[in-house]
Amino acid sequence: MATLGLGLAALGRPGYLNLSHGEDLGPDRSVEALCARSHAVLDAAYGAGVRHFDAARSYGRAEEFLGGWLRSREPAGVTVSSKWGYVYTAGWEVDADPPEVKHHDAETFRRQLAETRQQLGAWLDLYAIHSATPDSGVLDDEAVLGELAELRATGVRVGLSVSGTSQRETVEHALERGGFDAVQATWNLHERSAEPALAAAAAADLTVYVKEALANGRLAGGHAPPELAAVAREHETTPDAVALAAVLAHPWADVVLSGASTVATLRSNLAAAALDAPDEVRLAALREAPDAYWRRRSQLAWN
Repeated sequence: MATLGLGLAALGRPGYLNLSHGEDLGPDRSVEALCARSHAVLDAAYGAGVRHFDAARSYGRAEEFLGGWLRSREPAGVTVSSKWGYVYTAGWEVDADPPEVKHHDAETFRRQLAETRQQLGAWLDLYAIHSATPDSGVLDDEAVLGELAELRATGVRVGLSVSGTSQRETVEHALERGGFDAVQATWNLHERSAEPALAAAAAADLTVYVKEALANGRLAGGHAPPELAAVAREHETTPDAVALAAVLAHPWADVVLSGASTVATLRSNLAAAALDAPDEVRLAALREAPDAYWRRRSQLAWN
C-alpha cells in the first residue's frame, strides 16, 4: 500500500518552479529562515507519520537542512533518499539561469557521494541518479554503473529518477540493465505516460517513488482545474488531496512525495491518505499529451 513521503525540492533553496512557491516562502529567504522552515515541516511530517524523506545534491541546502534535522531529532524508522547528477548553480538566487547543471559522469558521482555522506552520514538509505535520460547516456556508462554497484555492495540501495517525455523509455532501459532498487518518476492526473513502466518496475520489486504528483502546483489550490475542484468540493476536501489520492490508489506506487513548503500545505496534502480513490473517469479530461505537458512545465517561472 502506497504511503506519503516528503520531498525537499521546494524547501532547500529560495527559488523553485512550483506555482505560488514565492508566496509560500514570503520575503525572508535567508539560509536561516529556510532551515527553520524545513525543520518545522519535517517535524510536522514526522509527527503525522511520514517516514520517507527525499533530497538531492542540487536542491540547494536540502541535504544540509535534512541532515541537521536528523542529527538533532534522531527519528526512528525513517528512510532517507537523495540523488546525484545535478550541480546547484543558482548561488542562492531565486531565478538564476540555469539554477542547476547536469553532470552524469563517474567523477561527479564520487564527489557528490562524498558531499552527501558529509550531510546525511549513515542515514542515507537510497542514492539515485538524478533525472536519467537517454541523451545523457548514464545508463550505459560502465564507469558510473560500476560505481553504483560498489555503493550497492555496501548496503546503500541505488536507483534513478526520470523526467521528461522519455520517462517510460528510460525506466524500461534501467530494468533491462538491472542493478537498481528504486525508481522515481512523475505521474499525475495531467501526465500519466510512465504508468506501464512503473507497473513493470513494481513487478520487478523496485520501490516506486512518485514525484510531482501535483504537477508543480497546477493541481492544487486556486490553480486546480474546474473538474478537480468540483470533485474536491463534493468530498469536502482540497484539490491537492484528491490529486494525491489518485496516485496513492495505484498498486504500483510505493511512496508518493509531497513537495510542501509550508506546514499548512503539508497537512492539506496528508489528507489524501484518508480519501477513497477518486473516479478517474471523471478526471480523464485532465490528461495531457506528454509533449504538451513537459513543454508547459519547462515554461514555469522559478519564483
